[in-house]
Amino acid sequence: MHAQSPIVRRKTTRIMVGDVPIGDGAPIAVQSMTNTLTSDVEATVAQIKRIAAAGADIVRVSVPTMNDAEAFKQIKLLSPIPLVADIHFDYRIALKVAEYGADCLRINPGNIGREERIRSVVDCARDLNIPIRIGVNAGSLEKDIQEKYGEPTAAALFESAMRHVDILDRLNFDQFKVSVKASDVHLAVASYRLLSAQIEQPLHLGITEAGAFRAGAVKSAVGLGMLLNDGIGDTIRVSLAADPVEEVKVGFDILKSLRIRSRGINFIACPSCSRQEFDVIATVNELENRLEDIVEPMDVSIIGCVVNGPGEALASDIGLAGGNRMSGFYEDGVRQKERLINTDLVNSLESKIRARIRNQRNQIDVKEL
Repeated sequence: MHAQSPIVRRKTTRIMVGDVPIGDGAPIAVQSMTNTLTSDVEATVAQIKRIAAAGADIVRVSVPTMNDAEAFKQIKLLSPIPLVADIHFDYRIALKVAEYGADCLRINPGNIGREERIRSVVDCARDLNIPIRIGVNAGSLEKDIQEKYGEPTAAALFESAMRHVDILDRLNFDQFKVSVKASDVHLAVASYRLLSAQIEQPLHLGITEAGAFRAGAVKSAVGLGMLLNDGIGDTIRVSLAADPVEEVKVGFDILKSLRIRSRGINFIACPSCSRQEFDVIATVNELENRLEDIVEPMDVSIIGCVVNGPGEALASDIGLAGGNRMSGFYEDGVRQKERLINTDLVNSLESKIRARIRNQRNQIDVKEL
């Protein structure tokens, strides 16, 4: 029971980051970034694998030195998902990681240096079919733009982005996406809106340096939600001072809430009140922990009483409406004869959900035979 999103997405060109399509109607990709030392290959690969297991489509790896570029070579060989190499200033690092198989180069062409250096990076990217991400950030605008505007503004971020876009246009390179990130929600949203009206390339969304887990998740949900609801955005990254795996989870939750892209179980749960017939909060939290491995989309409503329980269950794949000692159980909106004992709800619901997933997987296997 997954209603289609009413959002009409902005039309863009298509690029490929490894085997992940970006833009032109492709699913919005969820991205994160490693926070290990890139030179520590074992730790970085382990983190990338955890990020991938959480559902990320792409991961960015910072490559600040040539030694890190050598580590990147090994990381690339072991990564289960495409890698974006994050590079600043030194064009030689960009050339080296491109040689080592980077799936995308995150650079600002204007920061690479002289025209011939920019051209060498762009020519290399073209020859190896590697796209570029232009990454503009309110905290690192060019000196002349800072002086012109006095402070980061939407016009300043837009001008910086277009300066880099113009360089790639002049070099006849169109395989790129752009981000104009800011830590202020209004500034980021206004900047992306300006840019989306000007170029046809895909946009990578993010509220940069959003903060610790709770505040950062809220800021990202507000800012990215505003843009996504406008149809703007082709990849997203939730920037949190937290485990990158949490970035991926929050990113999918944002997309899920807008019915743009679903992964795993969407729990609909009441905040609970004195009408509840069982501990709703504890039940939902435990089920979330137990069922993190499920990737198939499913709506599960867990309501503590019969006031809203039946109504929510009608629109859910699996629903529960709290009752005295035993609760009503629904599947595909239909009340089942079986009732679930309130003292064993977690085990019962986990069993029901996993049985449904097994049936779905078996049906897929039969169709593929």
